[in-house]
Amino acid sequence: MTNRTVLISGAGVAGPTLAYWLARHGYRPTVVERAQGMRSSGNPIDVRGPAMAVAHRMGIVPALQAKATAVTELTFLNAAGRRVGRMPMPPQTESIELPRMDLATVLLDAARDDAEFVFGDSISTLQPDADGVDVTFDHGEPRRFDLVVGADGVHSWTRRLVFGDESQFVEQLGLWVATLAIDGLGLDPRQVLMYNEPGRALSLHPGSGKPIAAFIWRSPADPGYDYRDTADHKRRLAEAYAGGGWRIPEMLRHAGETDDLYFDAVSRVSLERWSAGRVVLLGDAASSVSLFGDGSTLAMAGAATLADALAAHPADHETAFRAYEAAHRKLVEPKQNGVGQASKLLIPSTRLGIGVRNAASNVLAAIRR
Repeated sequence: MTNRTVLISGAGVAGPTLAYWLARHGYRPTVVERAQGMRSSGNPIDVRGPAMAVAHRMGIVPALQAKATAVTELTFLNAAGRRVGRMPMPPQTESIELPRMDLATVLLDAARDDAEFVFGDSISTLQPDADGVDVTFDHGEPRRFDLVVGADGVHSWTRRLVFGDESQFVEQLGLWVATLAIDGLGLDPRQVLMYNEPGRALSLHPGSGKPIAAFIWRSPADPGYDYRDTADHKRRLAEAYAGGGWRIPEMLRHAGETDDLYFDAVSRVSLERWSAGRVVLLGDAASSVSLFGDGSTLAMAGAATLADALAAHPADHETAFRAYEAAHRKLVEPKQNGVGQASKLLIPSTRLGIGVRNAASNVLAAIRR
């Protein structure tokens, strides 16, 4: 069965990847995205492992390499800006690091000719029945689709409409992150700089032309906070980093002036089942450990797995959804279980922990030479 219509909510990483593969399997995908365009903030991410295999299949590896950063090392600094530890980064032959916006743009360009993209709109309501899903939008005319895919992130509206409030599925992990793009930081393009104080860190990443500042800190979970209230985000950030050393005051000034600050709690998304009827979840909407969980790699891999499952079972979406979930959970679950160790490495809670981390990083760097 071909020419079935699929609505995908979210034009980040998972959505365009899925649209690309669905079109090649004979489906007619439509991607709807709330934002008017791509966000410029957000830490650079790695395409690695199963996502590299997907990228090779799509023929986009040269385009990704053209956008790649030149980073070869993560350098730990003290308050005086002197190096106290270092960790070599994997070579670009094993993974490709690039800004998230650039990855999303490459994926969108790959799918653009074979899928419909609608920016500046979002799903308002979903009314599924035995034969399809009636969808209303905030701005566009109502439409009907055979299937709907929620690829709209940790705070997925699609998931809320079908499965219920996010408080049932999103677990904050006591870590917070804020990022912003800043020009003119004078960074070495080969180095990511990280400064730690107990329970908080500031990293400066050269990106691939536009540097990114990232604040990551420990603070109690606050499930009721408004993830869209930028004024509140800036207040929380300023309070969390008050009195900080190195370049923290400078970066806080930039954060206070920007109109493109990414801010969120580091969270784990867990559901017993990723589908209900004709609606299925993908990427962070289904399963996430934001920041530490290889989210973009898993999003690309999951999108290809879902498209392959639908191609294998074109007349039975429920079987396809079960096959996709069974296969993709094998990649997701180890990442969800490993978040604690990653956070201890990057954001030690004590000065002793920072010193031990720095010493260990130097030993490992010497071994790898």
